[in-house]
Amino acid sequence: MRYSNTHKQETRQKLLDSSRAIAKKGGFDTTGVDALMSAIGLTGGAFYSHFRSKADLFAELIQLETELSTDMLAGDDNSPPDHVSKRIRNYLSTYHALHPEEGCVLAALGPEIARASPQVKAQVEAMLKRLQRSWATRLDDNDAGWALLAQCVGAIVLARVVESERTRQEILASSRRFVEKVQQPDQK
Repeated sequence: MRYSNTHKQETRQKLLDSSRAIAKKGGFDTTGVDALMSAIGLTGGAFYSHFRSKADLFAELIQLETELSTDMLAGDDNSPPDHVSKRIRNYLSTYHALHPEEGCVLAALGPEIARASPQVKAQVEAMLKRLQRSWATRLDDNDAGWALLAQCVGAIVLARVVESERTRQEILASSRRFVEKVQQPDQK
């Protein structure tokens, strides 16, 4: 059977899309190549025709995820003034806490990124700096950009590690209220 000229690229994209969700939900290091490939209906042996190693897949996965997150959270020059507020409210949602496969790669894979190659960490750092600059500019406060970023990621991590829905709601609601105060310091 002959495959189309685009078959290999389409398969690679399916693998990336599937791996992003699997890794964020269950962890990248703990998921084997066979499981990643079986999710798209292929055997583990086919993996190496798309990536040299699992680390290469991780690097590309993190690059895609950080670009998507930064584009969504940072916005651009045409974004409305309340862009940061709306994005942070969405970020600090129960849905985001309960669905890591659809959410932020930092909250889902932060410890794995910390153990990754210097190249992966450098690309994440570049994304963080871009997002921090965007938020700091919109809020006219350099420290607020970093603090809000840390607050958001930390709140999602905490909301995911607790068993009680009530505690999860308390973490998220208090974080939203705190972030609103930071964004509007004159309205205490």
